[in-house]
Amino acid sequence: MTKDDRHKRLTDCTTSLQATDGFMILHKEAKGFHSPLEKCTQNCMLFLLKGELLVNSEEYPGTTLRKGQFILQAIGSKLELLALTHVEYLVYRFNEIPQICEEKFQEVLKLSEAPLTYTPLLNIPKLGRVLYDIYDYLNEEQKPCNKYLDLKSQELMYLLLFYYPLPQLNIFFYPISRYTESFHYFVMQNYDKVKNVEDFAHLGGYTTTTFRRLFKNMYGEPVYEWILNKKREGILHDLQYTKERITEISNRYGFDSLSHFAHFCKASFGDSPRALRNRAAKGEILYMPIKGTSPTDSN
Repeated sequence: MTKDDRHKRLTDCTTSLQATDGFMILHKEAKGFHSPLEKCTQNCMLFLLKGELLVNSEEYPGTTLRKGQFILQAIGSKLELLALTHVEYLVYRFNEIPQICEEKFQEVLKLSEAPLTYTPLLNIPKLGRVLYDIYDYLNEEQKPCNKYLDLKSQELMYLLLFYYPLPQLNIFFYPISRYTESFHYFVMQNYDKVKNVEDFAHLGGYTTTTFRRLFKNMYGEPVYEWILNKKREGILHDLQYTKERITEISNRYGFDSLSHFAHFCKASFGDSPRALRNRAAKGEILYMPIKGTSPTDSN
């Protein structure tokens, strides 16, 4: 294996940890290496093992990381890197933390608070030994074992949750709750203002691929399907509880014509907009069809 092939193996996501809904990558970069500012599509812990690395983000603006220090960047945040010397660092990306102690983690999130300034945490000896076990393992020629590294990720999280003071953890994990709430707020404020996923992503400054991934991580379903369901809920509510003209409802939800709107209602609810409104006027409560059933099953 050549030096280039070896470096590719260590930094290629496809050959890294695929466990706990996340992965680990060992980076070895020369002085001057630059990773431009970009949004994180997963939560990300960065552990500096050698050298000095300049990081730039909202939480850590112009911060120099030194050997033994580590930071957390939440999904949706932006991060820029510049190697001030030869650096080696481990990146652990994840959607959800390993389920080593959910109760403890929720306690940390509940009490999390924003600091005046963020400060990188420092490895304790126990954590350092786990990190260098992972480092040595990823340096071996054999293909990494996902199950083994999954256990190491659980051990890493356990040490973080139980060997660091609660006030430090409250600050360290605060970005996860903050960015989750921020993305959720953006989605809820704008989903009814866009016609398609591409427009939605562009409105938030995301690439379509990144937006789809962020959305799926948070809501557990594809963004297009979620938007359609929200549109259906709104239409059903307006037909049932408001006196707005059907034309106005059709226009508000972005339909090009009344025939298109009628076809959508027929496919979604089993009846035309006017028939649905008439049924509601007679006292019938209109419900969204249960997933996996036909809209006419309950008729």
